[in-house]
Amino acid sequence: MAVKPKKTLKIIVGVIIFLTLPSILFFGFLYFKYNEELPTGIQSEQADALAYKMLDALDYEAYKATQHIEWTFKKRHHYEWDKVNNTCNVYWRENKVVLDLNDTSKSKVYIHNFKNESDMAQELIDKAITYFNNDSFWLVAPYKVFDTGVERRLVKTDDNKEALLVTYTSGGSTPGDSYLWLLDDNGKPTAFKMWTSILPIDGLEASWSDWTTTESGAQLPTFHKLLVLGLEINDVKTPN
Repeated sequence: MAVKPKKTLKIIVGVIIFLTLPSILFFGFLYFKYNEELPTGIQSEQADALAYKMLDALDYEAYKATQHIEWTFKKRHHYEWDKVNNTCNVYWRENKVVLDLNDTSKSKVYIHNFKNESDMAQELIDKAITYFNNDSFWLVAPYKVFDTGVERRLVKTDDNKEALLVTYTSGGSTPGDSYLWLLDDNGKPTAFKMWTSILPIDGLEASWSDWTTTESGAQLPTFHKLLVLGLEINDVKTPN
């Protein structure tokens, strides 16, 4: 017997509600539990002093002297970053993009090891830039607190500790994002909270606690915990 159109519509609506309602309820729970307003802070010499303390705790001079960094992000994207020449080989799937970070128009694209100069090449360059901006930030974000266009503010947390609020007013893929660095007594990052355009919940916290000291002496993270998610950073090397 044929199913009537009205009954079919009710079945479809029922399935949609069944599939989406738990997600909506879960998001609502996360929103009300974790969403926070962006804290206010003061741009001051004290804020800069806290930023310098963080850099000292991470041996910024060793990072600054590091010429090459290799890493794999979430087992999906692999990077070979030449910090001296500001270029980076970005690998994912069958693609390789040799990014020129000074002039991205000079970047080169390879698919299955064959150079590609078709219209697809620019799409892959744009994708590689987005990947690099995101994945390198999860690797070296603490070292970027004095980049051009960065604002630093001193914030007092609920437990009366000093935290560093960093806002990126320019650069990267999502200018305007803010991060509140939570530090231990020595100034080393343990976590940050995020106010970003790509996250639907403000103030989500991610860990910065799984550090490794590389061959060059630079201290880099190998894992971040974000809610129930884990962001793995594997094969971290600094082969100078």
